[in-house]
Amino acid sequence: MATIAVVIAMRAEAAPLIAELGATAESATEGWPTQMYVARLGEDTVVIAVNGVDHVHNVDLVGTEPAVLTTMQVVERWRPDVVISAGTAGGWTRSGGQIGDVFVAWPHVVRHDRRIGIEHFREYGIGSHPVWARSEELANALGARTGIVTTSNSLDESETDREWILSLHGEVKEMEAAAVAWVCSLSGTPFAAIKAITDLVDHPTPTADQFLANLTTASTRLSEVLPEAIRWCAQSVNSESY
Repeated sequence: MATIAVVIAMRAEAAPLIAELGATAESATEGWPTQMYVARLGEDTVVIAVNGVDHVHNVDLVGTEPAVLTTMQVVERWRPDVVISAGTAGGWTRSGGQIGDVFVAWPHVVRHDRRIGIEHFREYGIGSHPVWARSEELANALGARTGIVTTSNSLDESETDREWILSLHGEVKEMEAAAVAWVCSLSGTPFAAIKAITDLVDHPTPTADQFLANLTTASTRLSEVLPEAIRWCAQSVNSESY
């Protein structure tokens, strides 16, 4: 029996998956914003963890800090066999990206905005974290693309960001995966990332406008592939346990 956890930043990204799986809300930990939902797939357990809402500004908690908090709670409470960082992301026309494309992170995830120009700290800042060894097989099973996912705490891309992303060979830009991966690395929990493209960073239309226009489309696309991904991961875990 496998436990697969899906960590998602935004309520709109999570809602179609929660509905698709018929997941039910778990009681929240007092004082923390994380929202958790649980579904059963046969004998396997699926935990959907959403970062929650900022208590001051009443917006979705996006970015690396909420992702760390959510992932810590998931790992401590559920001890999942695999954690999937799922959500929407930016792509690039330079690499043939299109709205609605689904990517599975491979072979690692990185950060491009934690720039520390001191020996050894540079590598720490980038924080390259390998993904689950079976992620490439997962991508093939989903008919998804693979690429390096790069994380920052900004939606847009500055000129400096652009230079770093190119040097790191990033193909998907988002705001949580590397933080989720870091927590998973501390606990030895296998980590994967699945992202659906809402915006093309190098398109003339402003990123925020693209994101808002395509959020529902990309979230629906996620809800189409994530159940299959969860089942595949659970089957892989169960087969390895025999």
